[in-house]
Amino acid sequence: MNCSISGEIPEEPVVSKNSGLLFEKRLIERHILDYGKCPVTGEPLSIDDIVPIKTGKIVKPRQAASIPGMLGMFQNEWDVLVLSNFALEQQLHTARQELSHALYQHDAACRVIARLKKERDEARSLLAQAERQMPLSSTSFSSNATAVNVNGKRVNEDEELGPDGKKIRPGISATVISELTDCNAALSQQRKRRQIPPTLVPVEALESYNQISSHPLHKTSKPGIISLDINHEKDVIATGGLDTNAVLFGRSSGEILSTLSGHSKKVTSVKFVGRDDLFLTGSADKTVRVWQQSDDGNYDCRHILKDHTAEVQAVTVHATNNFFVTASLDNTWCFYELASGLCLTQVAEDSETEGYTSAAFHPDGLILGTGTSEALVKIWDVKSQKNVAKFDGHVGAVTAISFSENGYFLATAAHDGVKLWDLRKLKNFRTFAPYDSETPTNSVDFDHSGSYLAIAGSDIRVYQVASVKSEWNCIKTIPDLSGTGKATCLKFGPDAKYLAVGSMDRNLRIFGVPGEDGAMEA
Repeated sequence: MNCSISGEIPEEPVVSKNSGLLFEKRLIERHILDYGKCPVTGEPLSIDDIVPIKTGKIVKPRQAASIPGMLGMFQNEWDVLVLSNFALEQQLHTARQELSHALYQHDAACRVIARLKKERDEARSLLAQAERQMPLSSTSFSSNATAVNVNGKRVNEDEELGPDGKKIRPGISATVISELTDCNAALSQQRKRRQIPPTLVPVEALESYNQISSHPLHKTSKPGIISLDINHEKDVIATGGLDTNAVLFGRSSGEILSTLSGHSKKVTSVKFVGRDDLFLTGSADKTVRVWQQSDDGNYDCRHILKDHTAEVQAVTVHATNNFFVTASLDNTWCFYELASGLCLTQVAEDSETEGYTSAAFHPDGLILGTGTSEALVKIWDVKSQKNVAKFDGHVGAVTAISFSENGYFLATAAHDGVKLWDLRKLKNFRTFAPYDSETPTNSVDFDHSGSYLAIAGSDIRVYQVASVKSEWNCIKTIPDLSGTGKATCLKFGPDAKYLAVGSMDRNLRIFGVPGEDGAMEA
C-alpha cells in the first residue's frame, strides 16, 4: 500500500489508530509536529496515535559512501515538497467547492433580480392606472373647494384658518356630547349585568391551541402584516400590510373577499365599523381612508382624510359606531364624524413633542387612551378633550393599548413588555417582561369577555385574567411560525374560539382547537 501523503510505498510504514490510514513515519511525524491533526480527515492526531507496521526489509541500492550527507539533504527537501504539494491539493479542492457555491448564489441572485424587475413593472402599470382614475375619485371625495397655499401648506379656501394658520375645527357639539353620554350610560348599565358567556372557550381548550390554518394574503415583494382587526358578526378578518394594501379575508370560506388599494405607504391600522359595511384604514402616507362595501361585494373609498402631517399610527372606533379617532406621529389626535368624514376637533399638547403611536377607546366611550413614542400612556376625557391622567414607566414607544371589557383594566405594550393598569386607582399593578431587552412587545389584546389577555413579540402568549392581587397565569405559549421571530399583531375571535396573528411574513395565521367551531384545517 502507498503512503496517504506521498503516494509512494513507505520505507517506515505507520498506521493511524483513529482513521486506519497508512503513512510514511517521518512525513506524518513532521505533519503532526506542525499541525497536530490528521492531514486527510482533519481530526486531532498525536504521535501516540500512530502505530508502526512490521514489513519485509526493503533493499536499497548501494550508494557511494562519499555522498550520504547530500542524499539526506535531498530526502529532507523531498519530504517538504511532498507535504507542501499535499496542502496545495487540499486548498485547490476547497477553492473548487467555494467557486461552485458562488456560481450557484450568482445564478439564484439573477433569478431574484428578474422576478423583482417583473414585479416593479407590474407596480408601475398599476400606478399608472390609478393615476388615470384619480380625477374621477377626487371628484367623489372633494367638495369642489379651491386649494391655496398658506405658510407653505395647501388648504381649501372654504376652510377657516386661525391666526396661527391652523384650521378652525367646529368642535364637539352639545348634541354629540349628549350622544356620547347616553351611550356611556347604556353600556355602563349593561356591564353591571354582564356575565361570562357559556360559549366562551374554557382554559383547558385554550391550552391545546395549535395552528389550524395559514393564508398568504399580502405581496411577496413587501411581506409583513402590521395591523389586524376582526368583524365578529361576519367572521371576517382584516389585515394591513407593508405592501400598502388592506385585505379582507373570510375565515369560514378561507378566501380573500377584497383587497383594498389606494394608500401609498404601509397600512398601520385597520378597523371595522359596526354598521353600514364601513371600514377604516390608517397609513404611513399621513391619510385615513373610509371604505364602504358596494352591492358587488367590493369596497369603495368614500373619504380620504388628510388632517395629519405625519404618519397615522392608530384608528379606533367609538362604541356608537358614529365617530372615530385617529392618532398620529404629528403629536395630535383627531375626532371624526363618520358619516361626513369631518374632523370635529384636532387635539394637540403644545408642551409635548412626542408623537402618538397607539390609541383605543374605553368600552364605555368617554375615555380615550393613547400611547406615545416617548413611553408615556395618556388618558383623555373625550367630552372636554383634556388629558386627565398620565402613566409612565415603560421603555420605548407604546406599541399597543387594550381596554378590558370589565372597564377597570388597561393593558399597554412597549419595548420592555406589557404593563397592566388599574383605572380605579390609576396605578400599575402588574408587569409582564416575557422577552429579552432586544425584543419589543408589539401587540396586546383582551378578548371580548375580558377573561384572557394575549401578547405578541418573538412568540405569542395567552394569560388568564385574574384580579389585581391574584396571579395572572400564562396558560399558553405559541411559537412564532413565520421564521421572522416577530409576531406584530393579534386579535381574539368570538368567544376566544380562535386567535388571529400577523407576522413579518405575508401570512395570516389562525390558532385554535382543530376540528371545533368549523375551524378550517391548514
